[in-house]
Order: sequence, then C-alpha cells, then structure tokens
Amino acid sequence: MAGVALPLRAPLSAARAAALLLLVATAGGPDVLRAQVTDASRIATFERFRAALDAGRLPEAEVHAQALVTETEAQYGREGRELVNPLSNLGTVAFRRGDYPAAEAAYQRALVLIEGRIPGADRMLIRPLVGLGETLLVTDRPAEAAIALKRALDLSRNLDGLFNVEQLDIIDPLIEAYAALDRLEDAEKEHQYAFRVAESSFGRSDLRMLDPLDRLARWYEFVGRYTTARGLHARALQLADNASGSGSVEGVPGLRGLARTYYLEAVYGPEEAETATGDPFSTGPGNMFVPPPAQEGRLNPDGERALRIALEALTGATPVDRRARGETLIELADWYLIAGATARAQAAYREGWMDLTTAGAGAVDVLRVPRRLAYRAPPTSIARLRPEDPENFEERLVELRFTVDVDGKVTDITTASSEVAPGLERSVQFALRRARYAPRLEDGTPVETRDVTLRERLLVRTPTEQRE
Repeated sequence: MAGVALPLRAPLSAARAAALLLLVATAGGPDVLRAQVTDASRIATFERFRAALDAGRLPEAEVHAQALVTETEAQYGREGRELVNPLSNLGTVAFRRGDYPAAEAAYQRALVLIEGRIPGADRMLIRPLVGLGETLLVTDRPAEAAIALKRALDLSRNLDGLFNVEQLDIIDPLIEAYAALDRLEDAEKEHQYAFRVAESSFGRSDLRMLDPLDRLARWYEFVGRYTTARGLHARALQLADNASGSGSVEGVPGLRGLARTYYLEAVYGPEEAETATGDPFSTGPGNMFVPPPAQEGRLNPDGERALRIALEALTGATPVDRRARGETLIELADWYLIAGATARAQAAYREGWMDLTTAGAGAVDVLRVPRRLAYRAPPTSIARLRPEDPENFEERLVELRFTVDVDGKVTDITTASSEVAPGLERSVQFALRRARYAPRLEDGTPVETRDVTLRERLLVRTPTEQRE
C-alpha cells in the first residue's frame, strides 16, 4: 500500500479523509506522505475543513482537521510551528462538538510548540490561548481561563495596538471569567474598555455600536445600576431610529432592554445615584429625562409600552423574525407575571411559544425549565461582600430546594445542605423568597416545578483560632 498514490488534490468526502488517516496509521506513519504532501494539497484540505465547519457538518470537519494535522506533520515534522493553526482548527471542532478534553489537548499541544521559541511577543500564541481559555471557562475553571485569556489580550494589545477591534473576541470570554470569579471591578473595567474600542473603531453613530451598547447596558443591569443601563438602552434606540427610522427592528433590543431595567428596578429598588439619562419617551428639550423616585414593587408602565412598540416593529417586518417576536412575547409575559396580571401573562406565554416553535429546533428549550427573572443575593454572598481583609474570610455553601408554581412564585423552601450558621442560612432563604421566576412551560402552558435548586456561596469570617 505504500506505493499507492493518494489523491490529495481531489475533493475528499469525510469517508475518504478517514481512509487516508487509516492508510497513514497502517503504512508506517507520516513518512509515507512526505513525498505526496505539498503546500497546495494542505490548502485544499484546509478549504474542505473550512467548508464543512461553516456548514455545521462537525463530524466531517473533524476528519478534515485531523487530516490537515497529519499532512502538516508529514511535511514539517511533529515539532514544526506550522502545526499551530491545524491544531487550533482541531481544537475548535472538538470544542464545538462538546469534546472539551480533546479541545484542551489540541490547544495545549499548539502552545507547547511555540512557547518561548522566539524572543518577544509571538503572535501565534494568541489563537490557542483564546481557545484554551474558552475551553477552561466552559469546564468551570474560570481562574485558569482568566490567566490564559488575559495573556492573549495583552499580546493582542502589544502587537496590534491598544484599540484594535480584534481584541473584542478576547475581552468577552475574559469578562465572563472575571464575573465567575466575582472579580466585578476587573469585569467592569474590561466592559468599559471594550466599549471604547468599539466606539473608536466604528464611530458613535454606526449601527455596529448597537451590540456594544447592549452588552455594556446588560452589565450595568447585572450590577444593579438600572438608571445607567437605561441610559445606554435609550442611546441605542436613538441610534437605531436615526439610522433606520422610528419603529425599525434595529431598535428592538433597546426597547426590550428598557423594559427589563424597569422591572428589575421595581423588584430591587432604584440605583442609589440617579443621574440624568436619555429617555426615548420624553418630549422635553434634548430628549433628556430625570426619572422620578422609584417605588419598589411598582412597575413603570413605560416598560410595557416599550415591549408593545417592539412587537409592532417585529410584526410589521418582512419577513417576520419569529424567534425575535417569540422572545419579545415571552418578555412581555414575564412583565405581566411580575405585575400580577396572570391571565395576560398566560396568553402572552402561549403566543410566544407558538412563534418560537416555528423558529427552529431548540428555540423553546430554555422555556422548559423555570427561569430566574430577578434575584438579589444576601449581603454576605461572595457576589456582594467585599471585605478589606479577604484573607480572613472563607467560602461556605448553602443549597436550597424549592417549588416554582404556575404564577412563578417561590414556595416550599427547604435547606438541602448548609455550611453556615442558622442566621446566615435564613438570609439566603429570605433572598430567595424575594426572587422572581418565570414558570416552566409545557406546550406554552405554565406548570408547577418542584425540587428547583439554588446554590449560594457566602463569605464567613474565619475563626480567630484558625487565623493564628
């Protein structure tokens, strides 16, 4: 078989590519291919890999990615730098298939091939570092992920400038890692930096700013700065109206964001430092609005109005984006649920479910379990407590089980396990009672769900005798 000419330049099916790998394995390894492989043949293999990946044919893409690694090894040896991108391709496919150990192995091998081989910053490190960081993040290792991603980000800024737009793809998972580690100040710093990069690259009035505005606004929602978030959503809506006309679908994310800030504010109370912010519903000079003092538990009707305007825009579009319309209807149903309008909530859930079932496989999966709409962790939560002497605190876990009824109310709270004193345990229970959930849906109908779980991490001061 060693003398068989391999048709490397001809298009390969997944089966033929697999046969190539079997041939190499049974005929003495990569040496068999050395005389056959050329740069042109490897480019052809890469193009087949890329086409399969772009089309979502992941098993076929994986075969071509492995074939490209094998061909590159045959041409340049197992230690060649030329293997870095093929190995990164292989890691990408494994990641998308959910084979995280294989993805991690591919990225780690790529890094070993180039680590410290040349002086100074090595651009080839960026891609496998990002892939490794994202793999570590999805496998619940945020501390390791943050190290890899921060290193990739520093390389990007050193090599391509402090405001290069390519770094945005690195910043997003790094922010996620920081948030998972409760390093909220670091996460906010990167959010603001990413926004400055986008604004510097695209300009303030470019529609490409809609996504950065939404991302930054959602961050401020997450940390409880609802007025600040609302100002950013209002700016996004104004940008969409100026660029595409009032009532355009481009303004839908901003409208949905405005509604979300209102219901979060109703649940938790207003942001402490209120500031003037743009309000799309204001008719005053300069479209500026200083919101009145919020009354906790009462919904601002402008939130419902925003969702109604969003639905009008989506319904009037051609073609209708059923997924976006269904998601907006579900948000409107959540709004009614929080407002206590149960019948209207159920009607909107049914209509939203119908739209989402026509939007494609998996569109309703997120609705098959209860969804937490709002929850404010207790003061001693690792998400809120920021002690000046963190070395004198240790993390303890409380796990609660409860029922989410058809109205989204939390009932039947029990403690599954606790590592804290009864008083702290009760603080977690109190926080959970104030949480707002959306009920699980079955064929669009809300149903009760038992044995829902909440795991809360608390910071507890280490006993004095253990510190000495």
